[in-house]
Amino acid sequence: MSMEVTAWNAMYNAMHAQQDRRPFSRTTLRRIAGYARPHRDHIAWYLVLSVVTAALAVATPVLAGHVVDAIVAGDATSVVVRLALLIAVIALLEAGLAIVTRWLSSSIGEDLILDLRRAVFDHVQRMPVAFFTRTRTGALVSRLNNDVIGAQRAFSDTLSGVVGNLVTLVITLVVMIGISWQITLLSLLLLPIFVLPARRMGTRLARLSREAANHNSVMSTQMTERFSAPGATLVKLFGRPSEESAEFSARARRVRDIGVRTAMLQSVFVTALTLVSALALALVYGLGGFYALRGQLEAGAVVSLALLLTRLYSPLTSLASARVDVMSALVSFERVFEILDLKPLIAEKPGAVDIPAGPVSVEFSAVDFAYPAPDKVSLASLEEVATLDSRGGSPVLHDISFRVEPGSMVALVGSSGAGKSTIAGLLPRLYDVDSGAVLLAGTDVRDVTADSLRRTVGMVTQDGHLFHESVRSNLLLARPEATETDLWDVLRRARLTELIESLPDGLDTVVGERGYRLSGGERQRLTIARLLLAQPRVVILDEATAHLDSTSEAAVQEALGEALEGRTAVVIAHRLSTIRAADLILVIEGGRIVERGNHTELLTRDGRYAQLYRTQFDTGTPVLSEVLS
Repeated sequence: MSMEVTAWNAMYNAMHAQQDRRPFSRTTLRRIAGYARPHRDHIAWYLVLSVVTAALAVATPVLAGHVVDAIVAGDATSVVVRLALLIAVIALLEAGLAIVTRWLSSSIGEDLILDLRRAVFDHVQRMPVAFFTRTRTGALVSRLNNDVIGAQRAFSDTLSGVVGNLVTLVITLVVMIGISWQITLLSLLLLPIFVLPARRMGTRLARLSREAANHNSVMSTQMTERFSAPGATLVKLFGRPSEESAEFSARARRVRDIGVRTAMLQSVFVTALTLVSALALALVYGLGGFYALRGQLEAGAVVSLALLLTRLYSPLTSLASARVDVMSALVSFERVFEILDLKPLIAEKPGAVDIPAGPVSVEFSAVDFAYPAPDKVSLASLEEVATLDSRGGSPVLHDISFRVEPGSMVALVGSSGAGKSTIAGLLPRLYDVDSGAVLLAGTDVRDVTADSLRRTVGMVTQDGHLFHESVRSNLLLARPEATETDLWDVLRRARLTELIESLPDGLDTVVGERGYRLSGGERQRLTIARLLLAQPRVVILDEATAHLDSTSEAAVQEALGEALEGRTAVVIAHRLSTIRAADLILVIEGGRIVERGNHTELLTRDGRYAQLYRTQFDTGTPVLSEVLS
């Protein structure tokens, strides 16, 4: 490896290393060993071959010196040819070993990335909804990508680099000292001129690199938010395009300035270190030539020393920054483990049972609930704040008790923020209650299997979410084994057949991010079709018709009635006209049930329900046809 390449490598490592001075954690090392254990055979072979490669790398300069000596001594041509052939054989061996070690390196690294990404992805999937409401998606994705790759470098680069460089250094020093200890000592005295500027300049470049990364991150966030369909709409409605452009341009100009400054520092740095390498070679050739002319050193030895010099500085420079490389890899591992150490609040109990077959009753028994405190469900680094609020969540539900018989419907009404959606979210176990119990068919939801719960409870939220995938994929999320006939059947029942047939690719048409290629009503009807495909025994409708106009609402009324037929239903509605036919209406205020009864009974009592009803219709709110009657 040339001095120039060594300079670039030293600078790159210093720039991209995570500056962290924490001590080694034995727990972290044990966990790393746990991930390395399945790949120990590949790692062992990788290290062995790295040592062999390092030894062969030193052999070539020595043989080159012997060739020069043979030429100077006038030896037979066969001697020179044999030495040249031996050099060629070593070159072939090095090339072959380079391919094998590269395969082993990539296999170890990619297998580790697979293991870590799968572990993080599966773990995050088990986190409660509160985790996702607090976490910045970009920060979480960065853990899954950048930090996992950083951890992988510990095996594919750092580990082999330390071993290979150490072996190369020892062998090179032994050989050089054997040739001339005086020249070797003087060469080592030049080392600080090479290493110290690398570390100092690398630190300055690392600061610039981090500043540029921060600006790029902010610009990326700005673009991600502004370029999404809802973000672009918000900017067009309320934003200030000129101010947005000025802010973006200011950061982009700073990144440009940093780029120019970084390029100049890199150029000065590499030029200076290349000059040092030239001075070192001049020292070897000058002092070595002096000894050779006096008969104290062979001419070939001078050539060998010159060639070995580059193989001495490279591992010395790499080992000088080895601690930084190792710490950087450890930091990446710890950031990944930080995610894995967040305990999911919702976990399936050992010995969990399936919900019994047949119609399902719903019962809330003295339920109290508070959303979990931030430090229980999130990380400061994922929210990009200094510290998380450690205070406990305030209670939002108090002594909620009611029962819905199989096939019956309960409606939850009340002011915004009263706790209606929170009650609905406890049924599919998005959260666990603090006290009391939520029961399905008489079984506590904390005692049933997750698969059974997903098959039993279906939900359509106010903002029906769709993935940036095809219509088919979004539907099959509910029932992957569904046939083409099943898909068209639920689309027909959701009054979407004509729309899907008009799309360019039919069922395979991509609906766009969050389904924004469809209108609000079309998007909501597609989520209702997904519910119909799932065929749950308990249906939750959380303002399921909130985004429908009168025409669209009328189109899905029949489908909703069919979807609820024979099923237990929990319906949340602000428009009271849609829940008159409910078997039981619960009025929720301040996280408590303040009234209960059917539509007629509650109007007769002239309480909170009657007040809401009069307020809604006396203000001219149109009375829509009854969805569920």
